[in-house]
This record gives sequence, C-alpha cells and structure tokens, in this order.
Amino acid sequence: MTPDSPGSRTYLAPAKVNLGLSVRGLRADGFHELHSIMVPLSVGDDLEIGPADTLTLRVEGSDLPADERNLVYRAARAYLDAAGVTGGASITLHKRLPLASGLGGGSSDAATTLMALARLYPAGVDLAALALGLGADVPFFLLGRAALAAGVGEVLAPLPVPPVPLVLVNPGVEVSARDAYAWLDDEETFTPELDVEGILAALSHSGREVPYHNALQEPVVARHAPIREALAALAAARLRSPLMSGSGATCFALAMSDDHAHDAARTIRAQHPGWWVEATRTL
Repeated sequence: MTPDSPGSRTYLAPAKVNLGLSVRGLRADGFHELHSIMVPLSVGDDLEIGPADTLTLRVEGSDLPADERNLVYRAARAYLDAAGVTGGASITLHKRLPLASGLGGGSSDAATTLMALARLYPAGVDLAALALGLGADVPFFLLGRAALAAGVGEVLAPLPVPPVPLVLVNPGVEVSARDAYAWLDDEETFTPELDVEGILAALSHSGREVPYHNALQEPVVARHAPIREALAALAAARLRSPLMSGSGATCFALAMSDDHAHDAARTIRAQHPGWWVEATRTL
C-alpha cells in the first residue's frame, strides 16, 4: 500500500459473504424479496481519501472507470452535494477484491466513501438515504456488522454471528447479478426463509454442518462450471459447508481455525494458481 497523502487516511472497505441467501419471490415492483444473513469480513478493498479542491478518483489494481460510472465517484458526489461542500476530495481506490464476485465490493467501497467523507466534512446528512439511493447492499456496509437482511436487502436487523474463520475462492469468472436473478426467475425456484436459529447454532459448533442455502447457486452453477469446481475444491480441503456467496462467482467454506483456513487456502492456491483464494474471518 502506498503511504497516505498529506491530510488523507486509508480505510478498509470490507467484503461480505451471505451466510445463506433465500429469494422468496418476485415483487410487484420488479425487485426480489430476499432473506439473507450478511456478514462483513476482514478482507476487502482499501480507499485512500483526503481533502482537495475538486473531486478526483484514481483506481489501482483494476481497469474500472474513475468517473461517474464508478460507484465510489457517485457516492462522493452525492455526499459532497448533500453536505454543501464547496471543495472536493482526492480518492484512490486500491481494488483488491475480484469484480462481479458476490462479495459486495462496489457497495462496500461506496459506503466507506460516504462514512469517510462524513468524517472529513461533517454535516447533517442522512447517510442511510444516500446509501439506499446508491444500491440495495450499500446500507448494510454502513451498519458495519452482521445482520439479517430482508426486503431487497435494505431492511436490516443486527445479528449476533460468532467470529468464524473461512476461505474464499473465486475461480476467475464474473457473474452478473442481473443474469443470476433472471435465471432464477425463469426456473421459478424460489426458496423459503432461512433457518436463522439453526444457522447461528451451527456456526457456534465447529463440527456441525450449517443449514444454509443460496437460491441463486443452482442456476448460476449450471451455467458456470468453474464455480462447481470451486465448491468441490473447498470440500476437498476439508472445509465445512461450502456455499456460493451472493450471485457468485466467489464461494466460501468454514474452517476449524485460522491455521486451518490458511493451510487450506495455500493448498487450493497451489492446485489452482489462476484462482483468487483468501483466508479471512467474519467481523
């Protein structure tokens, strides 16, 4: 990581996983009714943010655009306008998470930008309203802790999810969330609410399989064979309860300990050098 510029600070924009994702059905407004346990992780992107005369964005580690097409730029513009700030901000996004990966990277980057600018330029701005206007997952990252998400993901109730070590695997394919939900709609394989109590109980017992499911996993895996391979690799590494996160393509599985997670990640990385593999923990 490059040192912060004068007056700037570097913030972690944490990734998330869905410890289960139920899609209850299609709503009258065209969105989907969700039921999911969302948990932030210790791995993520980094954002270096400081004061400036104008708003500028630089992206390192990815060829993402650095203008209004980028969610970070839109989040910054929304906050500066709402706060009546006459100056701007210098933002560098160090992109470390894979794109279109089901880890919420763009949403987390946007939420982190809002919180950083609120610290830099305090004002009576409704961050939650700005966050929802940027995307359904952005309010979760403002909350900053595990939560049960309902509605389109914006109805959040904090949950006491125990800290758990896990391994993330992305086999190098990008999955459009829009496509994933469209495939589910075509098959109409909607699912019931998650067994939240059962999931929380299993997470507290390292030897127990976790009774979660991801409604999007079957239609996505049917069209992206590498995701099936990623799930199999996690199981072969003796990790518990492999599952695809969000709309994919990242999959995860739970480890017995931090050492187990790091050993499994090294093994999978050696067997599949083209994959993105990380050992991490829930926050």
